Amino acid sequence: MSRLAALLVRRRILVLLVTLVAVGLAIPFGADVESRLSEGGITAPDSESARAEQMLNDKFKSGSPHLVFVVTAPREVDDPEVTRQGEQLTSRLAAEPGVVQAVSYWSLDRADPLRSTDTRSALIMVRLDGDEDAVRKAAKRIVPTTVGQQGELNVRATGSTQVRVEIESQSEKDLVKAEGLAAPLTLIILLLVFGSVVAATMPLAVGVLAVIGSFVMLRLLDMLVPVSVFSVNITTALGLGLAIDYSLFIVTRYREELAAGRDTASAIAQSLRTAGRTVIFSAFTVALSLSAMLVFPMYHLRSFAYSGIAVVALAALGSILVLPALLALLGHRIDALNVRKLFRRKKEASAKPAATVPAEERHGFWHRLASAVMRRPLPFTLTVAALLIALGIPFLRVEFGDSDDRVLPPDAPSHQAAQMLRDQFDSQEGSPISIVLPGVDPAAKATEIGDYATRLSQLPTITRVDAATGSYVKGQLVAPPGPAAERLTSDAGTVLAVVSDTEPYSERGMDLVGTVRDVAAPAPTLVGGQAAVLVDAKNTLGERLPWALGIIALSTMVLLFLFTGSLLIPLKAIVLNLLSLTATFGAMVWVFQEGHLRWLVGDFTVTGLIDIDTPVLMFCVAFGLSMDYEVFLLSRIKEEYHRTGDNVAAVAWGLQRTGRLVTAAAALVAVILLAFATSGLTPLKLLGVGLALAVIMDATLVRGILVPGFMRLAGRANWWAPAPLRRLHKKIGLSD
Repeated sequence: MSRLAALLVRRRILVLLVTLVAVGLAIPFGADVESRLSEGGITAPDSESARAEQMLNDKFKSGSPHLVFVVTAPREVDDPEVTRQGEQLTSRLAAEPGVVQAVSYWSLDRADPLRSTDTRSALIMVRLDGDEDAVRKAAKRIVPTTVGQQGELNVRATGSTQVRVEIESQSEKDLVKAEGLAAPLTLIILLLVFGSVVAATMPLAVGVLAVIGSFVMLRLLDMLVPVSVFSVNITTALGLGLAIDYSLFIVTRYREELAAGRDTASAIAQSLRTAGRTVIFSAFTVALSLSAMLVFPMYHLRSFAYSGIAVVALAALGSILVLPALLALLGHRIDALNVRKLFRRKKEASAKPAATVPAEERHGFWHRLASAVMRRPLPFTLTVAALLIALGIPFLRVEFGDSDDRVLPPDAPSHQAAQMLRDQFDSQEGSPISIVLPGVDPAAKATEIGDYATRLSQLPTITRVDAATGSYVKGQLVAPPGPAAERLTSDAGTVLAVVSDTEPYSERGMDLVGTVRDVAAPAPTLVGGQAAVLVDAKNTLGERLPWALGIIALSTMVLLFLFTGSLLIPLKAIVLNLLSLTATFGAMVWVFQEGHLRWLVGDFTVTGLIDIDTPVLMFCVAFGLSMDYEVFLLSRIKEEYHRTGDNVAAVAWGLQRTGRLVTAAAALVAVILLAFATSGLTPLKLLGVGLALAVIMDATLVRGILVPGFMRLAGRANWWAPAPLRRLHKKIGLSD
């Protein structure tokens, strides 16, 4: 680190010029990243539902429609003039490039399920050709020329692809708004911390570099693996927060070294040897926590892992490569434009050892708090632990689902159109359960297929079953094979479309999938559709979750053992971090599933469900952030304990020495996350609020009460390890 510091000081102009050129190239390269990313991603690639969807796309050009148009007429949809215009619109859509199939109420011989209960609205369902990118481009071309007034007909668009298009647009607007809120609020906090405009802008400058770099990382990752559009806002928030935090540590240490009388070069060298090493260790810790998501096959979670690890590395590199060059250029001018008098800041903490620290610092707020807790450790610890557990109780009522149109704001066009489907149509025509019978010839097995469809149609909540042999309702053949039957047959086999009145993303919808899979079939089947995807995703997450938790627990144990030489402290860190997340998980259900406090977090649609992969994502990110502050606090406690051997004094002194800086770092991350929580997209709002709450809980109740209480109760056992492990730590442990 000393050699790196010397190189950066010597080549500071070159480093900054290279950085400026890289930024100039990065901005246009990453500018359109959101338009290239995907919305979906909870599908488990090798699951039954994924194989069914693959066959529907490749062999049948069938499956759930990509676009659903809700057509409203001034009269009944059976009116001759309305019928003529509806048929014309259906034919026009069928002729559009990229459209595999367009069917409607009028083209399917007035199929009742495609007509609203008030008889004034009907549906047109469109299936598009190509991969996800081609489908999305086709939708962006078709929808604007179709929605609105078409003669006497008023047309609204929804469907899975249109929802994705609107999510992409909303995400772009939300990102601009969040960055506009986060930047000034962050600058204000940094001014309160440093008192100098120049010093305050240094972490913010590195944060801006991290944001620009995160767009480039996402663009590059998208060339290699599928990346979720939701990862843009979250990785941007993570990169911005960590870059500012890491820069805050280094700038603070640099100013301390200058105040101690060092020149610019030696101050930078000492800052990188100390704070710089902490930054690298912290980034490695956060990255390991994020890497746990790689055990899940869903690209929604994997893309967060890839992009999160990349942006954490970027934040660390910006802090230890670009920031020192900036500091070398500024020198003692780091304290220019001082505004301390406006905020009545306290005197900067010095870098002297504990014995020479002024009495007022040794007995500041955090020292007094830790001492009070350690005088009565058991009541304090039990009270706060009980409070956090109580806050987590609502999570026991969690109901899992997946994102649909309702993640959008209530006034989003596709959300409003989809709500019309829920309110005015009796069945879920846009999201059937698809059953593929590979290799089955419907002509040769017409009787068996008919019997199978009959049994399926008798299941509760099933409104209709469409097969190559006709349409079945409540055990009866109600219509012979019509024009739509062609899409249910190919050389690869045959398909049955099972339509129900149940929301696919619900417990009832998932139960229905299990019931359908249990019905005896004339041949092996592949059951797909939105509800089946959710069932398979839930099973896959349950199977892989122990591996993810194991990776996090093992990496935490190993890293903290290397850092402290203790067995108890790593276990304590895991338990306390889990406790700090209980309030977050409870709030997730109480606020976003059950709809409390909407006035506080911003309006959203309450579905009674939580996205099935959100708890996994939130756990991995929040655990990494919590470990970040844990390491910083332990470093100071360990330093004092090794110097004095006094456990109580070491805890109080360590908490005081890190109190102001970690509080500022946590406040910065929380403000950035809450700025991103202003999103109109419910998953991003949930993640922003949840992660901010986790950071706040960790920086207050856990760090201020549980850590000193636990370490006082454990006493000297905090630093215990068996003799073989002590010898191992002496060989490979981290002494600094």
